[in-house]
Parts: sequence; C-alpha cells; structure tokens
Amino acid sequence: MKQEKDKGPSVRVLRVGEQVRHLLSEILARGDVHDDVLATHPVSITEVRMSPDLRHATVFVKPLLGKDEEAVIKALRTNTAYLQKSVAAKVRMKYAAKLKFLPDESFDEASHIEKLLRDPKVLRDLESGEDKAPD
Repeated sequence: MKQEKDKGPSVRVLRVGEQVRHLLSEILARGDVHDDVLATHPVSITEVRMSPDLRHATVFVKPLLGKDEEAVIKALRTNTAYLQKSVAAKVRMKYAAKLKFLPDESFDEASHIEKLLRDPKVLRDLESGEDKAPD
C-alpha cells in the first residue's frame, strides 16, 4: 500500500513514533542512561518523527528551561547506541530504528511569534483593522 505524496504519515507511523517517544521519556526519567549531563538536566522528548519505513526516528528534545541545550544534545548523541538498544528491546518491529536527536525549535518559534504579535506597531494595526468592520 503506497502513500500519496500529499498525504501525511500513516496511522501506524504516528503510533510507532508516539510509542518511541514514551519509551525514551521513560528511560530518561528513570535515569537508566549513566551520563552526568543527562542526570542533572531533565529532558522533554517533545516529538518523534518516524520515517515511512520505520527505520529512522528523528527525536526532538528540549531540556527543562532550555538550559545547556547543546550539552544535552551531545550527551544524547553520545548515548544513542544504548538508547536505540533499549527502544528496540521494547518496540516489536522488524528493524531497530536509528535515532537522530535534534533540538526542538518550535517553542522558540512560538515565543518569537508571540513577541511579534505584542509589538506596539502590530497591535496598532490590529486595532485599526477592528474599527473598519464591514457594513
């Protein structure tokens, strides 16, 4: 069964991605990874995007309060083999997914948009647009 290009990921791909996200969150919360950086920095796994063949997983992470993001990403990348093995042991798939860790920029983008919308010039334009209601 082939996906059309304009359609999003299948339900199975989304389900597996969410399962991997939960497993990684659990592993990190329990402190199973013996790494000083990961032990001292709580990490949120915000999203996992699986490839259509389920062989690759892009894991978006955000350290608590965004502190030491580069160090956390480096620590996760250093421990990728352990994390892949741990996930593969619990997710029943033909192949173990290769994990790729990236910082989650969506929070930064959202706060940037929020800041722009609160700009006095933008507020002025928005307010003047409300005055010109259609008759």
